[in-house]
Amino acid sequence: MRTDLVCEPGTPTRLNEDFAALALPASGQGGSLVVLDGVTPPEGDYGCRHSVPWFCSQLGGTLTQLSVSRRDLPLSETLSAALLRVTEAHETTCDLSHPRTPQATVVLARWDERTVEYLVLSDSALLYETADGAVVPVLDDRIARLPRSALATHAEVDATLRNKEGGFFTAAADPSVASRAVTGTLPREEVRTLLALTDGATRWTEMFQEGDWDDLFAVVRKEGAQSLVDRVRTLERADEGERLRLRRGKTHDDATVAYVEL
Repeated sequence: MRTDLVCEPGTPTRLNEDFAALALPASGQGGSLVVLDGVTPPEGDYGCRHSVPWFCSQLGGTLTQLSVSRRDLPLSETLSAALLRVTEAHETTCDLSHPRTPQATVVLARWDERTVEYLVLSDSALLYETADGAVVPVLDDRIARLPRSALATHAEVDATLRNKEGGFFTAAADPSVASRAVTGTLPREEVRTLLALTDGATRWTEMFQEGDWDDLFAVVRKEGAQSLVDRVRTLERADEGERLRLRRGKTHDDATVAYVEL
């Protein structure tokens, strides 16, 4: 098995709100991959005394543990159980009904000798390579399908779209959101490689349009995960004066790339 993992903050002065983990249990039977992208809140009160990095470390750590210790649970139930556990850890001190309570996107994959399972919630991405070399994206594209005008202000998004029907869903305090994730199971022999990315890394394809998913996959395979992040940083710096044109909320975003050859 070959793995390559990079999880890099957008700027060194801010805490990284991404989380990434690869679990290979002592049994030697299969493994799991967890990638989270914390949702940066606007300035001001959002009902919780805990930070987004705290939430992502709690949720990511719990998902990593449950994904290998409770293989009997489908991944949607694994996410639901993890969210419940994290919610219970701070529901007595924080207002978890606030629409900006700490939350994250989720990519979760698990494999054994028979199957590969996956779960994607919100705008992080999972790519898998088939046995014949095709690259298949697994995306939760609900945000991408919304009209840009609907995403005008944080208040409007919170009131009408965030974790609401007709909008989009992220992992926050409600365990039932796990049922909204994109999930699937594939025969193990049909999957050669997994590649999970937060949207700070998918900018290379989705924002800067330097290549399609096949091209992005080829960069990581041939040059490594760090090379993809470095390419994104170069593009971000070159385009700093044109953030409005590219509709970037941040000049530099946290970026995670997790590559696993099974």
